Amino acid sequence: MNALFKDASRSPLKPEDIKSFKGLSFFPVDSSFAVVAKLKKTNTSDFFEMKTSTTRLSKERVFGILSFTIKGLNYSLKVYQSESSVLESSDYLFLPYLDATNGVTTYGGGRYIDLKIPEGDRIWLDFNKSYNPYCVYNARYSCPIVPRENFLPIKVEAGVMYNYKN
Repeated sequence: MNALFKDASRSPLKPEDIKSFKGLSFFPVDSSFAVVAKLKKTNTSDFFEMKTSTTRLSKERVFGILSFTIKGLNYSLKVYQSESSVLESSDYLFLPYLDATNGVTTYGGGRYIDLKIPEGDRIWLDFNKSYNPYCVYNARYSCPIVPRENFLPIKVEAGVMYNYKN
């Protein structure tokens, strides 16, 4: 991920920030935050307009509910599919979530995980791959706002932290 941020052709950073960028801060990899989740698809979900960090609205639908266990406790989160992913026949799914680290060691508005549609009803969910919305680093990005119902009442100390080193 740091290589992407250093690459001026792909980086979400402002050009003036790329020059001084030294790397993102990450939590240590924690295998307890990498789990197999059960996916219950919601095939009849309609597309809706998800608010973003700008005036743009993102056309999304609830693709399903992910149910999983972390450190002996059960949780569930909604996973989304964009209208553009459907039109492009893409297998991309979007998991935005909030947790008890937001505003302390992670971005206050939540983090994201990118997923792919599985062949069955099980999906590998690795919170160590959590990242901040790009609008955290540059206002030119329009980022979906994490729905409040996608809150985990635990500290997900995995993935990218809020501050990056300059």
